[in-house]
Amino acid sequence: MGYKVAVVGATGNVGREMLNILDERKFPADEVVALASRRSVGVEVSYGDRTLKVKALEHYDFSDVDICLMSAGGTVSKEWSPKIGAAGAVVIDNSSAWRMDPDVPLIVPEVNADAAASFARKNIIANPNCSTAQLVVALKPLHDAATITRVVVATYQSVSGAGKDAMDELFSQTKAVYTNDELITKKFPKRIAFNVIPHIDVFMEDGYTKEEWKMMAETKKILDPKIKLSATCVRVPVFVGHSEAVNVEFEKPITADEARGLLRRAPGCLVIDKQEAGGYATPYEAAGEDATYISRIREDATVENGLAFWCVSDNLRKGAALNAIQIAEVLINRKLITAKEKAA
Repeated sequence: MGYKVAVVGATGNVGREMLNILDERKFPADEVVALASRRSVGVEVSYGDRTLKVKALEHYDFSDVDICLMSAGGTVSKEWSPKIGAAGAVVIDNSSAWRMDPDVPLIVPEVNADAAASFARKNIIANPNCSTAQLVVALKPLHDAATITRVVVATYQSVSGAGKDAMDELFSQTKAVYTNDELITKKFPKRIAFNVIPHIDVFMEDGYTKEEWKMMAETKKILDPKIKLSATCVRVPVFVGHSEAVNVEFEKPITADEARGLLRRAPGCLVIDKQEAGGYATPYEAAGEDATYISRIREDATVENGLAFWCVSDNLRKGAALNAIQIAEVLINRKLITAKEKAA
């Protein structure tokens, strides 16, 4: 017997990607339901070669749903995830609403799949921030081998991380530059076309932005609370794919060649690292792919036991939709959940 899966926020970038990936991976679902707010009722979304009509979240009965993939933002998740969990469905939430809740596991399957076993406290599992997900996939094998003490990371994050309106703004501003029209800025604090913006999410009292804080806090929860991390998060005029320049300090010695070998064997990682023009991955190549691509692996001579590398990943997939579905697969493969009996 297959599972019944509800996708909440099915009309958004990530919701649509979730539907695509459920079909691509032949997820064992007998039924998939697309849900969103009342204003989206009747909108059609694709699920493989099928078309689903969106239903209203507010009126939906979750009593026979097994898994709910939630991608409707933190406010909606705060209200609805506990209700859906109480109805017996496991909620896998893509927002930041539950990530730091001590009763909610925060999961990247390649890194800490074992933590999924504790989902039953609230029937909610949190998906990490997109920039954190790809980072910890790359850090995990290195940490296991040489114990990371400190990470300094600068991100180059695509506009799709801020939603469809942000992608539209980049497109319209770029067009306006070439047609000499007025550049209209709504979604970002400054123009994004042909520019970079060192500001994602709100500023906090210590001068870091909340996006940067998320990377620090989530890496500690997922990988190791002893790791010190400092991040600078930057929005760049790229449609899909986040990039990160990462500097890592270790407790034990590790060479670039050793790191390359570890990462080549690690789940979810793909090393493209030729020391020549074009011998590295960019967001363009990562778009539409599942892997975290790792390039430019080199030793940092300015610190003892230091490495630097570059990593890129599709933020809509590994940073959001794919990771959520991989979590659902962990629940099924480890027999942590079973499909409910459905009414005839």
